Amino acid sequence: MSVQDWNWMNNIENKVMLVFKDLEFKERTFGGICAQAKFENGFMISVIASKMAYSTPREDKDSVDDFSSFEVAIMDDDGEFVTKQFVPDLDDDVLGWQDRGQINALMLLVQNA
Repeated sequence: MSVQDWNWMNNIENKVMLVFKDLEFKERTFGGICAQAKFENGFMISVIASKMAYSTPREDKDSVDDFSSFEVAIMDDDGEFVTKQFVPDLDDDVLGWQDRGQINALMLLVQNA
């Protein structure tokens, strides 16, 4: 992910912001793990890792500690994919192979939209 303009960070001030460590991962019925968080502004982030996801490793593990990268999507209040709104050069609805730091940056960006 390439964030072009970091001016949005000036708006953070005293807000309580969610980051990767705040996500609660659960095992998926069909393998792997997933977490979702809905932000106050109506956007939601979905983070998954499994053998079918763009994650490292591409295996069905049951702990977040087993993965070094994840597949991420951003949805609006209606459940529509809006990931491209935050990552304009993206050619898919999901962002693959994102590490924890990249997910933190994306979560902060989305919460300040």
